[in-house]
Amino acid sequence: MNKQNAAAGTIRAALRYPGFRTLLAGLAVSQAGDWLYNLALVTLVYQRTGSALWAGVTTAARVVPIVVIGPFGGVIAGRFSLRRTMVACDLIRLGMMAALALVAVSGLPILAAPVIAAIATMAATPYLPAVSAITPRLVADEDLPGANAARSVVASTGIIVGPAIGGVLLILGSPALAFVLNALTFGVAALTVLGIPASAMGAAAASGPSAGLLREVADGAAVLRAHPQALRLVGADIICSLIYGLQTVLLIGVAHRAGLGLHGYSFLFAAIGAGGLAGAALAGRAARARRPHAVLLAALAATGLPMPVLAMVHWPVLVLALVFASGAGAIAVEILTETSLQRSLPAEAFGRAYGLALPASIGGIAAGALIAPLLTSVVGLTGALLSVGVVVVGYAMLIQRQAVPSAPAAQGAALLAPADA
Repeated sequence: MNKQNAAAGTIRAALRYPGFRTLLAGLAVSQAGDWLYNLALVTLVYQRTGSALWAGVTTAARVVPIVVIGPFGGVIAGRFSLRRTMVACDLIRLGMMAALALVAVSGLPILAAPVIAAIATMAATPYLPAVSAITPRLVADEDLPGANAARSVVASTGIIVGPAIGGVLLILGSPALAFVLNALTFGVAALTVLGIPASAMGAAAASGPSAGLLREVADGAAVLRAHPQALRLVGADIICSLIYGLQTVLLIGVAHRAGLGLHGYSFLFAAIGAGGLAGAALAGRAARARRPHAVLLAALAATGLPMPVLAMVHWPVLVLALVFASGAGAIAVEILTETSLQRSLPAEAFGRAYGLALPASIGGIAAGALIAPLLTSVVGLTGALLSVGVVVVGYAMLIQRQAVPSAPAAQGAALLAPADA
């Protein structure tokens, strides 16, 4: 089967569109660099401080700016040229990676690392809303699930390739090498964005005075409140993000307990990425399922329930398999959520609404990263892993109670149905 006659909604079908392929190429390079950088950043801080708390704070520093100013990033993505916005984001982050390399090779205080990481994140806040907004313009609506799955495959591959390269670089030398390489990936990503035809990027919205930003954020909140089905999916995505934030800290202890050592931390995240590939491959079918509500619950369970099992097993192969399953479930939830938002939210308000949904989801990462060391200090690593299962079961019960008993099939279909013309 070639791309031209691929089934609608699949990854192969989404790859028929040249503009989307170009966007995907840039994302592939940038995603690999991001995960390479994430590993190097946490490792640098942990090596300097020997503190799990510092590792958690550093992870939080990467995501808190998205929560705080992310809504304004969504407004920016909706107001200005998508091309210029994305290129500017890449160039600023290139500079921040160069600054982190300087911290790694000099005697500058380690506090500078999370601060620079936070600045890089602030510069990136318009980027993901812009990518999500441009995707429906580059592919037909019927192929949107496949396009989102392809983006998730790229992200999951980055989780595999990035930490793998990072592990090699950390063995060979300083984390500075990883930061320099990530800087180069941002330069390449900027060039690929410039390669997308200008007509596909869409015209920039009229840029009014900055005083209107708060009003536009409020409009985005109103749009989300008008779509409760999509909000339930956003809630599931937040739970998955919370689990990931917990994993950034808890998997350090899991790696040591399984005899994998500190470098085994990168192998566990590679397993999450490999699971994401499997989850993305299944997500296109899930988006067309007759009972997507049940699919959502299954994906949510796959994300969180392996974590309590990690409290009881120490065999490295089984540990990697459980983390693989967690990654698969998380990606499936992410794709279901993204497709629902793109199809159900009005195009003219998408940036503002997505600018709120994304920070809410990313906020789960910050919360998990901050909670993990505190939770571990109170109940230990085993207790912290068991707590993840309680959170997942609790949210699954909540959304199950919110389902409409008289018409579960109709409600499930509404979660992923295209918006009316």
